[in-house]
Amino acid sequence: MNCKNCNTGFDITQSDKEIYGQLAVPEPTLCPDCRNKRRMAYRNDRSFYRDKSDLSGKSMISLYAPGRPYKVYLSTEWYSDNWNPLDFGRDFDFSRPFFEQFEELQREVPRMNLDIVNCENSEFCNYCGDDRNCYLDIAGEANEDCYYNLFVKYSKDTVDSTFVYNSRLCYESINCYECHNVKYGQYCNNTSDSAFVYDLIGCKNCLFSYNLRNKEYYIFNKPHSKEEFEKKWNEILSGSYTLLQSAIEKWKEHLPVNAIFRDSYQVNCENCTGNNLKDCKNVQFGFNVTNAEDSKYLYDVLDAKDCVDLNYSLYKPELSVELISTLNMTHSAFSMASHYCHDIFYCDQTNHSKHLFACDGLTHKEYCILNKQYSKEEYEDLKSKIVEHMKKTGEWGQFFPANLSPFGYNETVAQEYFPLTKEQAQKSDFKWQDYKAPPPEATKSIPADRLPDSITEIPDDVTNWAIVDEVNGRPFKIIPQELRFYRNHFLPVPHRSPDQRHLDRMAKRTPRRLFDRKCGKCGANIKTTYAPERPEKIYCEACYHKEVY
Repeated sequence: MNCKNCNTGFDITQSDKEIYGQLAVPEPTLCPDCRNKRRMAYRNDRSFYRDKSDLSGKSMISLYAPGRPYKVYLSTEWYSDNWNPLDFGRDFDFSRPFFEQFEELQREVPRMNLDIVNCENSEFCNYCGDDRNCYLDIAGEANEDCYYNLFVKYSKDTVDSTFVYNSRLCYESINCYECHNVKYGQYCNNTSDSAFVYDLIGCKNCLFSYNLRNKEYYIFNKPHSKEEFEKKWNEILSGSYTLLQSAIEKWKEHLPVNAIFRDSYQVNCENCTGNNLKDCKNVQFGFNVTNAEDSKYLYDVLDAKDCVDLNYSLYKPELSVELISTLNMTHSAFSMASHYCHDIFYCDQTNHSKHLFACDGLTHKEYCILNKQYSKEEYEDLKSKIVEHMKKTGEWGQFFPANLSPFGYNETVAQEYFPLTKEQAQKSDFKWQDYKAPPPEATKSIPADRLPDSITEIPDDVTNWAIVDEVNGRPFKIIPQELRFYRNHFLPVPHRSPDQRHLDRMAKRTPRRLFDRKCGKCGANIKTTYAPERPEKIYCEACYHKEVY
């Protein structure tokens, strides 16, 4: 089958057809990448704006730029009894397209300023639960004193890290588990007091090292004395920006041509393809997925079973397709930002509900269509008629169109994984956000390259300065707790903004696509996220284990 959007060919397997059949939805007409891009254009992780609540007038941090066409409430107000989403209920008009009517409902129902639950002193966070004293923590869970992270969970005092779990005092690290005081680490497990390290397990006191197991006091994969190690550590992590940048460049050159890289990172998996998979069975094209089974095209998903096309969906989604930003969804499709629901289709911001169709903002409800209450019999009869109407208009089985997203494409995670120019985005019917937030208030502005070289020379009032990013020229500020972290760990003040540092870490990760390649050791055919032209030595699982263990 060829994608109706980009004409790329794609397959639909028998197992896919069985899932679509159980949900009584048609097979997709777009390729997996086009479907993924369309869903991701509905998730804004980190574009924040200052605004006021449309309910109380209180000042708030919001995901929606000023001038928005939507009502936006503080999340505490949104969950309160001060408004009733059923007040926006309406009849379905069979003379008009479905999505046109849903858009009208969506523009009337209030939206939450941020999606956070039970967080303390963590207002600049999003998609977080149980965070405490965190700042710009995205998709975090039960973190404390963590800043500028993505998908960091159950961690403390961790900064500028991505996919780090159960760790403490980590900095600029990616895909690390149960680590302590690891800086510039990637794919490390149970490792401590180490920097510039890759694929270490059970190690401590290592520098510029890779593929080690249960080693201590290693530099460039060779054993050293404790005194030699400490001397080298103190030299690199002295607080000097110049010395640290030299170490970063040295590591960037050394790692790709010396380390051994796995074709894909899978732990306790059976019959799976993708990358960063753990405890999975029969998962195809899964990326950052844990404990999933019999599913396909999963991105940042936990506990899924019999699912296709899910993004950021956690806590036992089952028999569902085309969901994004959801929790515990079963027998559902074409929905977003909804949690703990069963049998919901084409819904947004619905919680603890079941048997809903085309609803927005409902909680603890059932048998509703376009936010209007029906009896069970009325609901089932009307739903079937609407589905038949959508089949005639060509809307049934399609996720929400690109132009219904409440965000500009450049505000969303779609831009991170599928970057487009403004012209390209608008040509594909995506929105674009042109609003520019005012620069931060500051006592002075300073180009990043004019900052003092050493953290010991940085004055306390740097938190009042606007530092001009060396890459994109945008001003950013250092927060006091961030400055304390740098001083405690002898790290220089960064010359790049939090958003640019996030993009830099994204660039260190492999893309979420699979390439055909041959094992660098035995020549076997493998599928990997490392493109054939890349310089790394990529080994199949068997050869990797023989070499490393």
